[in-house]
Amino acid sequence: MAITLTESAHARIQGYLDADPAALGLRFGVAKTGCSGWGYKVDMARGMDPDDTVFDAGGIGIYVDAASLPLVDGTEIDFIKQGLNEQFVFRNPNVAGECGCGESFTTDADKAA
Repeated sequence: MAITLTESAHARIQGYLDADPAALGLRFGVAKTGCSGWGYKVDMARGMDPDDTVFDAGGIGIYVDAASLPLVDGTEIDFIKQGLNEQFVFRNPNVAGECGCGESFTTDADKAA
């Protein structure tokens, strides 16, 4: 089990953490949303919940709740810049399909249900 950060994502998140000393790390998970089913939730972690799994990514803690973990396990988080646009990109091996707008995704487990 692991959640990893590319070098560019690590640098971007470290900048957020440096600007917010109360943040413990990155909170990463999913919520039901969009037309396909699951959407990513990303925020600064302000505390640890009892069901959290914490991954260390080069000194940055990534906090993932138990319900999200099976859906995001193995994800690589990247941060890309294209011209004037900047965004986080999630390379999630659990994704079986995405909606046309890229807002949400499904997994094989969703298709079986």
